Amino acid sequence: MSIMQQTTGYVYANELLQYRFSNDHPFNQMRLKLTTELLMDLGSLKKEHIIPPRIATDEELLLIHSYDYIQAIRRASHGILNDQESKKYGLDSDDTLQFRMMHQHSARIVGGALNLSDQIMDGTVNNGCHLGGGLHHSLPGRANGFCIYNDVAVTIAYLMKKYKQRVLCIDTDAHHGDGTQWSFYTDDQALIYSIHETGKFLFPGSGHYTERGNEQGFGYTVNIPLEPYTEDASYLDVFQRTIEPVIASFKPDIIVSVHGVDIHYSDPLTHMSCTLTTLYQIPYIIKSLADTYTNGKVIMFGGGGYNIWKVVPRAWTHVFLALIDERPPQGVLPSQWLEKWQPYATCPLPMNWEDDKENYFDIPRQQDITDSNLKHARQVLSWFE
Repeated sequence: MSIMQQTTGYVYANELLQYRFSNDHPFNQMRLKLTTELLMDLGSLKKEHIIPPRIATDEELLLIHSYDYIQAIRRASHGILNDQESKKYGLDSDDTLQFRMMHQHSARIVGGALNLSDQIMDGTVNNGCHLGGGLHHSLPGRANGFCIYNDVAVTIAYLMKKYKQRVLCIDTDAHHGDGTQWSFYTDDQALIYSIHETGKFLFPGSGHYTERGNEQGFGYTVNIPLEPYTEDASYLDVFQRTIEPVIASFKPDIIVSVHGVDIHYSDPLTHMSCTLTTLYQIPYIIKSLADTYTNGKVIMFGGGGYNIWKVVPRAWTHVFLALIDERPPQGVLPSQWLEKWQPYATCPLPMNWEDDKENYFDIPRQQDITDSNLKHARQVLSWFE
């Protein structure tokens, strides 16, 4: 194994699969297992890469979440949260259902991120990913959008408090990372950059480019809302135009990134028109930025992505491959992986790494969408000139 492979951590344990609202809920951690086994069958992920998670302590959760909220999650874990409390803490909807041992399973996701953070900061590894995390919607005192504890926000706060780091968060999930944004809206030691589908038609409805932070945090929130049906060329153009001036201006010590893959045109919960071409490139772009600006220090989280058989495993595989500086694979997927999982899949599994663009169609208003996206990008760029 190469030296570069040895300097990358991969947070995983089967217990992470226990973060599960119900059997038919769209947030399904089976996608994490599918990705992990795909990487292993590809021969890229080794046992020595694995960083097991732990359960985050209350003190660590309190870096972001309120004491009463944490206690409410504990009660929900035992089914003893009353209706009034359920409504108050965001646990009364189909999005964030209560489930047994939800505190333990949610805090384990946070603890995995903190274990990875410690190993990066003490030099054991230089970078790593936590694809089972990326729960960026959870608010300090309320569950939100499939998310109980915000592992992204807690990790940022942990890096800031324990290690005195300036942290840049790059969030490329189709949904705006509202929980992370509001957690640092008045802070100038973390810069939260989110490129996402506009909230005009998509949860959570926030993330307008005029949301720039408050008080000493003004200018440390950067939002790039994209029009529905944005395609590859426009997405990558806007992302690359805006992210480098942001990172060059902020000068972070470490990057934290969220790699939701729900910008794919086949995702059932969003309205974007990107293909695997873009999803494959994003982690390599961020890895290159980390090499240039943060001495390679980067933590890559998972996030959204609800086409769990055809999109998520192939896309997330490239997150880890980017971290170990391995070139994107081509051709046929590992036969061992296909043979194992096809009997369980709810659809025919893709045979190749390339996107076959099944049911993809060209957008009639492509130029209008591109022009609108570019207008917002130029507005943001004007702040950094």
